[in-house]
Amino acid sequence: MHITNFALKATFSVTLLSLSTLSLANAEHHTSTQHDGKDATFIQQHAMSHSQHSEQEHQQIQANHTQQQTKQIDHYAGESAQDDSAHHDHRKEHGAQIYAVTTLDHQWLVNNEGEKALKSEFETRIGTDENKLFIKVHANKQESHNAHYDAKILYSRMILDFWDAQLGTRYRSENIEGNDHHQDNEEYIDAVIGLHGMAPYFFETDAYAYVGKDRYIGFSLKTERDFLMTQKLMIQPYLELDLIFNDETKYAKKTGLNRAMAGIETRYEISKKVMPYLNVVYQYSKGNDETRWQKSSSTEKDWLYGAGIRFKF
Repeated sequence: MHITNFALKATFSVTLLSLSTLSLANAEHHTSTQHDGKDATFIQQHAMSHSQHSEQEHQQIQANHTQQQTKQIDHYAGESAQDDSAHHDHRKEHGAQIYAVTTLDHQWLVNNEGEKALKSEFETRIGTDENKLFIKVHANKQESHNAHYDAKILYSRMILDFWDAQLGTRYRSENIEGNDHHQDNEEYIDAVIGLHGMAPYFFETDAYAYVGKDRYIGFSLKTERDFLMTQKLMIQPYLELDLIFNDETKYAKKTGLNRAMAGIETRYEISKKVMPYLNVVYQYSKGNDETRWQKSSSTEKDWLYGAGIRFKF
């Protein structure tokens, strides 16, 4: 009986000891598993953080490298631009090109009384957009009379986008009939100052003031405007005025509006170099003043009809 009880107690004790050992082993395994999971998570997070930091550092290094390359390229480009600018003439981009234009014009006119006249004009300009030299020569030959000449040489300086100020001298030669009906030729030299350019609404304008010997003071104005009818056909109305403010020369002209011409030119441009045209003009002339050498002449008004050809090269 005692032996049986002892055996049962021993068996029960062994069983409890085994169960305790198993529980302790399970608890240690569960604790170890938790620690291992935490360690794995920490290691993974640390690895990810290190990877992110490495990627940011790599991007920053690439950005710094790109920035350094850009600075080097800009530096070399700047040096190349400086070298190019040292050999490039920038004045050619700002109106420093030298060019020349010459116009030659011949016109035949007849008035209501059948009297004929020949007018010729020569004009050349050479220089840049800012500084030019103008040479203008006009000749007017009436039937049974000697020719009248008007020649100007002008320095032209651009003062606005469409305007030049001009300064120079004028030579004029006039054939005049004296009191005894003989032909006399007078020559004059005048100082000239004026404007050349494009007035509003595209009116090409020349305005000049003249000062000469014997207290001669005069003014001339010419303005014209082209109207395009076709690519080749142009209509050009124009106006020319001559005013005399004072004249004490030997063959003095009447003061005030001394001469006016208003006309319409119809031009056909065969090319930009060859341009024939027809002309209809109304002319007003106040005449000459009375002096010791000439008689006073009356005012004349007349229509003129003409044809001409213009060359430009």
